[in-house]
Amino acid sequence: MIEFYPEGILIEKPENARCFKSINALNEAFFEEKILEARAIICDAEHNLIVDMGCIKGIIPREEGALGIKEGKVRDIAIISRVNRPVSFIITDFKKNTDGATVAILSRSKAQQRCMQQYIASLSSGDVINARITHLEPFGAFADVGCGIVSLIPIDTISVSRIDHPRERFSVGMDIRAVVKSIENGRISLTHKELLGTWQENASNFSVGETVAGIIRTVEQYGAFVELTPNIAGLAEIKDGITPGSQASVYIKNIIPERMKIKLIIIDTFEQRYKPAPPKYYFTGNHMDSFLYSPPNCDKVIETLFSCTTNGTPTPEAVD
Repeated sequence: MIEFYPEGILIEKPENARCFKSINALNEAFFEEKILEARAIICDAEHNLIVDMGCIKGIIPREEGALGIKEGKVRDIAIISRVNRPVSFIITDFKKNTDGATVAILSRSKAQQRCMQQYIASLSSGDVINARITHLEPFGAFADVGCGIVSLIPIDTISVSRIDHPRERFSVGMDIRAVVKSIENGRISLTHKELLGTWQENASNFSVGETVAGIIRTVEQYGAFVELTPNIAGLAEIKDGITPGSQASVYIKNIIPERMKIKLIIIDTFEQRYKPAPPKYYFTGNHMDSFLYSPPNCDKVIETLFSCTTNGTPTPEAVD
């Protein structure tokens, strides 16, 4: 089975590098219609991408630069933004330029179309896939799921603990795992929090009497919520001068699984921004039918159910 990678991964693989050693190797890749990856070095005035292929230059014509460009459904920024980045493509032809040099004609959209037909079309709600973060917006993180096809991870599905901006969890270029939440009209929506562990799995990392690191997430009249891990937070007694986003050292006063609560005392807070660490995943499989976050003996049930409708369009169901 052909593997489809987020852009930037295939370029590092030896089998990809071998195709750029000679014209003969590129010819072989052309006849086999292989998906290759190389760095785009220029976007010309007509928005054609010039690609460094080692022994020769390649050109991705504007209309072949991304799915949807030809139909006007995708803006040209999808092409311009690829300069100095790896791009996936299929060689469609070889031609001579005005200087008599051989130039490869490439199609990124054909590589994306194959990815859609042979990979994305086979995905179902609950499938766990690889992705690479491409850019961050206040409402969510965008991730490449294959050949430059980008999907959204809404901010409220990144982790159980709420955040103000996805940059608190991810950085551009970070490789992650994500769960397919839904697929509608070829668009994939992803979720991430289900891979970060249940309440019990996260709580098992802590013990009463410990003083541990945390982040102040929200401050209410009745206390402050302190994130201990991306999927668990505790409630601390209020303290003067604390603000959301501050780093904290907190004393663990009590852990109550049946109420899904961790009681904390804030020892100290300070202002510091740390670079997001790669996520720690508790689920390592390739598919999940459901995710039960709450402990079995807890009255409150927090669960995500993944299911497929009879017409083949996956849809998620969430029960809080």
